[in-house]
Amino acid sequence: MPTESGSWAAARQTKQKRKSHSLSIKRTNSSEQDRPGLQREMLEGQDSKLPSSVRNTLLELFGQIEREFENLYLENLELRREIDTLNDRLAVEGQAIDGAELSKGQMKTKASHSTSQLSQKLKTTYKASTSKIVSSFKTTTSRAICQLVKDYVGHRDGLWDVSVTRTQPVVLGTASADHTALLWSIETGKCLIKYVGHAGSVNSIKFHPTEQIALTASGDQTAHIWRYMVQLPTPQPTADTSISGEEEVDFSDKDENDGDGDASSDCPTVRVPLTALKSHQGVVIAADWLVGGKQAVTASWDRTANLYDVETSELVHSLTGHDQELTHCCTHPTQRLVVTSSRDTTFRLWDFRDPSIHSVNVFQGHTDTVTSAVFTVGDNVVSGSDDRTVKVWDLKNMRSPIATIRTDSAINRISVSVGQRIIALPHDNRQVRLFDMSGVRLARLPRSNRQGHRRMVCCCAWSEDHPTCNLFTCGFDRQAIGWNINIPALLQEK
Repeated sequence: MPTESGSWAAARQTKQKRKSHSLSIKRTNSSEQDRPGLQREMLEGQDSKLPSSVRNTLLELFGQIEREFENLYLENLELRREIDTLNDRLAVEGQAIDGAELSKGQMKTKASHSTSQLSQKLKTTYKASTSKIVSSFKTTTSRAICQLVKDYVGHRDGLWDVSVTRTQPVVLGTASADHTALLWSIETGKCLIKYVGHAGSVNSIKFHPTEQIALTASGDQTAHIWRYMVQLPTPQPTADTSISGEEEVDFSDKDENDGDGDASSDCPTVRVPLTALKSHQGVVIAADWLVGGKQAVTASWDRTANLYDVETSELVHSLTGHDQELTHCCTHPTQRLVVTSSRDTTFRLWDFRDPSIHSVNVFQGHTDTVTSAVFTVGDNVVSGSDDRTVKVWDLKNMRSPIATIRTDSAINRISVSVGQRIIALPHDNRQVRLFDMSGVRLARLPRSNRQGHRRMVCCCAWSEDHPTCNLFTCGFDRQAIGWNINIPALLQEK
């Protein structure tokens, strides 16, 4: 019992010290709030080429850094005092155990173990505080460079794919598990066309390079080619979507689009395709146009990709070789090349530049499903995988990637901007990150309780032709989002 009383007294003393220390930190933080003002006054007389707004922001950030590290220093002192107290207590308790004294070796081992635990606590506290400081810098940068412009809400189920037309007028297309594809006015967010010709989930949508024709792939084992005609409405002024406060706020899984309203209910409807491509024996997961728009390629869960003649709907080639279901297909913007990705951890390059023969090359490097592989304008392919990596490949040297990006979440359908070669990565964890071709991280799209996706982000698509929105994302929260990415500022931050 004497031992227990001594321990309780020591614990109470430690608790009182913590409380006193907490109050001292609060008083310190309160007094430190006036420092940015003093710093500004001290620096007013100094010459600087920085704008006053930038200068003030830097002063505030440095003030935050000073306060954070001061708190860390005080916590470090407190933890050292706790270590000394614990060592003294162990020395007292060691003499009363079983009426015998602990040997010096036993005492040292026990004290070292406790000291190690507290040291680990100190390291964890330091890392958490440092991460918070770094996050404050990234938050400011992301808000300035990546801004949400418009939400596109009207589907009744999750969105698998998003695409932008390559002809005028520039409109947005979305493919959904609700068996429909919708076309949207980018400026107003109004639904322009609703395609209801599929009997299953619409898994992808791509637009013809020169005509107002769309290509959609579906879980009903078909791909449809259908024509649309749109007239853009007059844009209306939009509300300010800027946010304040912490950027990283988690969302609940509650779906805010479960109401009875349907933004697509009054859209003109297209019910019948120009032609249907029907050679697959499984879900058609993706489809794309070959350069020129006279042929189309489809990828299916039946482990094959098919090349069709668009005018006759005839099957030209059946591309076999993958060991498991295909997940995506993509065509080169200027050459007759096709890349298909699969759950077998590989993606394959198919070359149709010579009409008499087509060759295939297999790319191996991922350890899980390759969710997508896309071409750049040059001689590169960028692949993303469920193994949480993105790899950049040179078509002239396929043995190993020239760059590897490692992330913290599985990656879905990626997109590479044509002009600036910036890679947009949509993640299972609702994040969207931007990287350059060498693997350097450039930015992360803001996500808070007022903007961003609430569930898995399935696809990204860059637009080179729209003045306001140049990046679009869609997810399983039933919405697509248009973003304005200030690319010059983004590259300058790099």
